[in-house]
Amino acid sequence: MSLVHTLAEFTKNHDFFVGLDSDGCVFDSMEIKHKECFTPMFVKHFRLQAAAKYARRVWEFANLYSVSRGMNRFPVLVRSLELLGDWPDPMERGLHLPDLAPLKAFIDSGLPPSNAGLTDYMKANPHPLLDQTMAWSLAVNAMVKDIVEGVPPFPKVRECLDMINAQADLAVVSGTPGEALVREWEENEMLDYPKIIAGQELGKKTDHLREMAGGGRYEPGKKLMIGDAPGDLKAAQASDCLFYPINPGHEEESWQRLHDEALGRFFAGTYAGEYEAARIAEFDKLLPSTPPWK
Repeated sequence: MSLVHTLAEFTKNHDFFVGLDSDGCVFDSMEIKHKECFTPMFVKHFRLQAAAKYARRVWEFANLYSVSRGMNRFPVLVRSLELLGDWPDPMERGLHLPDLAPLKAFIDSGLPPSNAGLTDYMKANPHPLLDQTMAWSLAVNAMVKDIVEGVPPFPKVRECLDMINAQADLAVVSGTPGEALVREWEENEMLDYPKIIAGQELGKKTDHLREMAGGGRYEPGKKLMIGDAPGDLKAAQASDCLFYPINPGHEEESWQRLHDEALGRFFAGTYAGEYEAARIAEFDKLLPSTPPWK
């Protein structure tokens, strides 16, 4: 299959549509990316060395073990700095956290939440915090490119993708930079599966799903989003898609169940209702909103 590169180029070839997140969902890459790439650059570029152990706990909670898991890097950066500023123990170390208003204004600007979007925004809205954020984001990308390799898909992923491709149009729907996504799928010789790999440069996940699967292109009940984060669930619900969770900490079991029963239900029209509600209820219990130090 030849990849298309814009949402407008995505065409319907089957009666069913499946959107699929990548990091932490297809590949077990969330832990290595956040612990070995994002966290060290968070400490370095926001001068958190005096409270590094707290900064690590904050970043990992926000990005891996809470309701903001899988959130785009820019809003989750805001969340992490706010969590840190609200925790007395690290603040007693003399940290000086920035006023986040300029970064929040970029996030609310409607521009793509990407380095390119930030570059465009900074042309008319220069600010030292945005320079600092860009330096951090570029450093993270360099670290990911240098460190993250050899990460295979979870067991049963390929078998599920074969089942999906036989009856559905498959799209990767992610908040990760497209270059990193393509590199991971290509490294694992899986580029033939999706019709498109949509990263953060093409907008938010909700934008991806609405553009590709909205407008009555697919009948109700024939659109499914598979993801491992609350943001995936919200994007699915906002786009009239069903949702199947890859449960954090239980990924192998989730893919096995998708293979053994959930995909069959989706294609047979028996996924919606009680079955989907039970899957979402399991998922909701796994990711708290309140940090353990509260």
